[in-house]
Amino acid sequence: MSLKISVITVCFNSEKTIRDTIESVLAQDYPSIEYIIVDGGSNDDTLEVIREYPTCVDTVISESDKGIYDAMNKGIALTTGDVIGILNSDDFYLHSEVISQVVQAFKDNPNADLVLGNVDFVNACDLTRPTRLYSSFRFLPWKMRFGFMPAHPGAFIKKSAYDKVGLYKLGYKIGADFDLFVRMLMVKKMPYFKLNHTLVRMRVGGVSTSGLRSYLTSTNEMLRSLKKNKVYSNSLFILLRLPVKFFQMARLKLGFK
Repeated sequence: MSLKISVITVCFNSEKTIRDTIESVLAQDYPSIEYIIVDGGSNDDTLEVIREYPTCVDTVISESDKGIYDAMNKGIALTTGDVIGILNSDDFYLHSEVISQVVQAFKDNPNADLVLGNVDFVNACDLTRPTRLYSSFRFLPWKMRFGFMPAHPGAFIKKSAYDKVGLYKLGYKIGADFDLFVRMLMVKKMPYFKLNHTLVRMRVGGVSTSGLRSYLTSTNEMLRSLKKNKVYSNSLFILLRLPVKFFQMARLKLGFK
């Protein structure tokens, strides 16, 4: 039985980037993809761009929301697929075989609730040259005590897993994906498979990569999530992730993976 993959893109005033996102979905060689776009009521030409792809986009809703995670939850509620992937409007799949690779990973690991892939970051001025690799392959659940999590855009999650733990919690500004992974991987201990391939390319400057303020916000939200889910951590543990990220960036610039 073939798996149906639901891909959700949330967007707001994304006319400059969403075309790359849509075309990367359209380019996939896997036939059973449901594509849902949830727009937050854009007032630029985002919807005009989306309308150029009627055969690629199955469902579009455009209305005000309570933030990015509310939009993701709306998309999840609309899905009819077996597996769900989130592809934001400033991200795109790296190549045409991404979904096929993910499906094969689920087929080879039928007990897995999640398949976790790698993501790399690029600057908007050069989409071909990664500035940092975000490797889910190095991830282990205990590392979440230190603020490390799988790459959210590179994660594909069975819909049944959302049914077990619930959706993204709206009390977080940028940390609801971290909280979701805590609930899935540390509380419920759901089985997962790490696919050591780069699946998604992200432009820097998004909601979770926009500087010191977002870093401090995410630190506080990570600590809140861990405490709420009764997982021990502390501020020093979480703050240690910053020098690790700088080290990763330095290695990539020097040509190391």
